[in-house]
Amino acid sequence: MSRKIRMGMIGGSLEGFIGAVHRRGANLDGEVELVAGAFSSNPEKSKATGDALYLSPDRVYGSYEEMILKEKELPEGDRIDFVSIVVPNHVHFPAAKFALENGFNVIMDKPVTLTTQEAKDLKVIIDKSGLLFALTHNYTAYPMVKEAKQLIKAGVIGDIRKVIVEYPQGWLYELVEATGQKQADWRTDPARSGAAGGVGDIGTHAENLAEYITGLEITELCADLSIFVEGRRLDDDANILLRFNNGAKGILQNSQICHGEENDLNIRIYGSKGGLKWKQMEPNTLIHTNQDTGSRIIRTGVGELSEHAQAHTRQPAGHPEGYIETFASIYRNFAMALRDRWGSAVEKGSTGGLGGGGSDGSYNPDVYDFPGIEDGLRGMGFIQTVVKSSLDEDTKWTKFEI
Repeated sequence: MSRKIRMGMIGGSLEGFIGAVHRRGANLDGEVELVAGAFSSNPEKSKATGDALYLSPDRVYGSYEEMILKEKELPEGDRIDFVSIVVPNHVHFPAAKFALENGFNVIMDKPVTLTTQEAKDLKVIIDKSGLLFALTHNYTAYPMVKEAKQLIKAGVIGDIRKVIVEYPQGWLYELVEATGQKQADWRTDPARSGAAGGVGDIGTHAENLAEYITGLEITELCADLSIFVEGRRLDDDANILLRFNNGAKGILQNSQICHGEENDLNIRIYGSKGGLKWKQMEPNTLIHTNQDTGSRIIRTGVGELSEHAQAHTRQPAGHPEGYIETFASIYRNFAMALRDRWGSAVEKGSTGGLGGGGSDGSYNPDVYDFPGIEDGLRGMGFIQTVVKSSLDEDTKWTKFEI
């Protein structure tokens, strides 16, 4: 296929935040082109966003149903190839379901759905459709996160014993939602956000990061959720003990009421031979710790990194790999998987060293490495189990269930 992959966006109006992030990420590598959108449930807002993005007026729609049905009528060479869904959680399932059942591949923001049952139903739809689905757990796309995963797979730190993962923020230290702030308004509303607030918004990122890097799964947890801000309806602070399937123990804490904190997602992993430390706000640095030899600083773009980390590195040494680039890697990998599904030859240079398409049009998910429905199911299971554990004061440990 000698053209860009065509994207239609659901949500992402001018007044939102995450839609612009997705658009910048999708555009970064020149593989994806935004050609259509239903940017708001308000047709006027959708039109205004389309105008600002210089889209053809006849490809800007008043609802996602209208976009999908009208795009479906276009010739295959003209219609969108996939939809990007960047709306509040309660719209994730119906929008993804409608897109998939009408033949369109899907990229969607996390968490995957409003409820665990919706996530299970969505997996059935995805499996039946044979289409591609990606979830933007973007933090796993940093080069040094990829490097940490490869070091653990290679046994550099030995058998994992302890995992500490944290995500503190401070932006909800007061009742911001009462001021009409759009991002706070829906994230603290159970009808639109789901059973959890901070746990669903940022706690799932911490859970996903821990399981991705270590290759382990959480089997049990003991959770303490709090609402510190009077009048808030969903949790704004969480402290969680974890047990993993290899016997390792862990601590996960996320909070949105920590004054002065920005987005300080960080993780520390300790094994029988050493440890690893990574902070999202200093993404180019991975620290390898050892009791006998001391700490070793590993930097993006410097020295010998794993092939997987190099494949997701865009900048030369000293130039930070940033937040937008993590979304870009997911969109690029998704686009390459789509090309291979369609039987296109993938030029190695255009993918930063990636290549994993089979002659039968299949693709290698280990090579393309973007989060999918299984990650979404784990995230929903995490939310469900945390809420259950926090409410049950008589049981210390709650079995992780999906």
